[in-house]
Amino acid sequence: MKNLILILLVPLTCFSQVPDSYEVSVNYPYGRLNPEAPQEVADFAPLIGTCDCVSTSRNPDGSWAESQHLTWKWKYIMNGTAVQDETWLEDGTQAGSIRQFIADSSKWYVHYYSNRGPTTVLPAWEGGKRGDSIVLYKEQQAPNGMDGFYRITFSNMTETGFKWLGEWVDTAENIQYPTWTIDCKKRLAFSEEDRIRENIKAFSAAYMNGDAAQIASFYTSDGKLFPGGRDIVEGSDGILSYWNFPEGSKNMYHKITPLEIRIFRNYAYDYGYYEGSITNKKGKKTDFEGKYLIVWRKENGAWKILLDIWNRN
Repeated sequence: MKNLILILLVPLTCFSQVPDSYEVSVNYPYGRLNPEAPQEVADFAPLIGTCDCVSTSRNPDGSWAESQHLTWKWKYIMNGTAVQDETWLEDGTQAGSIRQFIADSSKWYVHYYSNRGPTTVLPAWEGGKRGDSIVLYKEQQAPNGMDGFYRITFSNMTETGFKWLGEWVDTAENIQYPTWTIDCKKRLAFSEEDRIRENIKAFSAAYMNGDAAQIASFYTSDGKLFPGGRDIVEGSDGILSYWNFPEGSKNMYHKITPLEIRIFRNYAYDYGYYEGSITNKKGKKTDFEGKYLIVWRKENGAWKILLDIWNRN
């Protein structure tokens, strides 16, 4: 059964052949949130990435054990419609969860697995947002037989980290007995500037592939283009239409060279030079180069283009 579980999980974490993929990729090492997923999937967006954590749990006698270091990795799976997380403790324990939001019941369902005790049925937690926290429950009796739940709470969730608390509570949630705490700091494998630079490279790659839909995906839903000699182009449909390449276009080249990138919380700008070429269906090649300025906005952990202006030399 352990091997079967691993086999089932491999497709969720490896390679995707979906044309408009939101899976893990070179440009998106933790995948991307699919805009067609339930909006609640973004509940876990601040956690996406790799975190270095300190884990402290209770001993059977009620005392607190010595803290351990824990690595906690979060990513989007199922083409950006669900979340998977994996943990590694110093003592060799490995575990993970598959997290899906079911719109019909307005709840998160979390299925947990661990190398400590593989089972034929994965235990599940249910719950959702409560204020700024995510709270999940699983029925569990206390040692004295009292009915209750094991309650998990994610709190203080930001782009730099989060806190996790596991505790037993009675059915009325008047009695609380914490058994496990975890404090996590986000590991910035890529700096925010690096993420923007990766987006810039991916934009040029999409241009050279003639992929208008992929180019449009780099913009916010309220993004705007300011092409020279034309009116402002607004919104997803307008941006997609603008980037539709003429029929028969080929031999396309594109390169962006940013000179400066500055970040201000959830906004950033970069400016620099661009160059490229395109050959039409009659074989005529057109070279171009110029200057650009982009304003970025961070949405659900990803940098998107809000304003894009350029002019040719």
